[in-house]
Amino acid sequence: MTTRTIGFVFIEGFADWEFGFLSGASEWVDARPVALTPKGAPVLSIGGFQLAGQRGLTPEESRDLDAVAVIGSDGWAAESHPDVAPLLISVAQRGGVVSGSCAGTLALARAGLFRDRAHTSNGRGWILEHVPDYAGAERYCDVAHAVADGRLVSAPGSAPGTFAIAFLEALYLEQKERIAEMRTIFAGEYRAGSALEAAGGDPTVSGSPSDV
Repeated sequence: MTTRTIGFVFIEGFADWEFGFLSGASEWVDARPVALTPKGAPVLSIGGFQLAGQRGLTPEESRDLDAVAVIGSDGWAAESHPDVAPLLISVAQRGGVVSGSCAGTLALARAGLFRDRAHTSNGRGWILEHVPDYAGAERYCDVAHAVADGRLVSAPGSAPGTFAIAFLEALYLEQKERIAEMRTIFAGEYRAGSALEAAGGDPTVSGSPSDV
């Protein structure tokens, strides 16, 4: 199994919940996650946890990336947002997977990567508010889960599970069965939640380990 390198782009105020499924799955598929931050400096999450950057955000520092995931932060919607277009375009041009979650999708829109590609974000009106003239706006998908179009993956901030699965399916075409198993595990939590709701909120009906 060939190890593949995944760059996670984090900026100040990054969303703690958006990347855990994906970074944690690295063990399953033999991936090497790398933290990319502005100038390789530490950044704080929304929850206040500090993350140490391993590299900066220039393409020259990450010629080995097989894929890149831009993790959401309110900073992507700010006027002073980092310009990661050169990094994203360089990964895309060599056939790598490029993805964005939540406000991280704004970075992909600014880089022109949604041109002629199906994609999603935090809402059609939301992405147009921040990048009103982005290429590919007509291909926006108003859905609550991740969308993959070839090796481009996007997701709303509320969909970390499908974001991880769509990303891994795009990057590891040869591991369909293993990723399908992962999808089943992730979905188990929601099946259990549905059972709880159907039972009128009875906490004794919350699924069993076998459901997962």
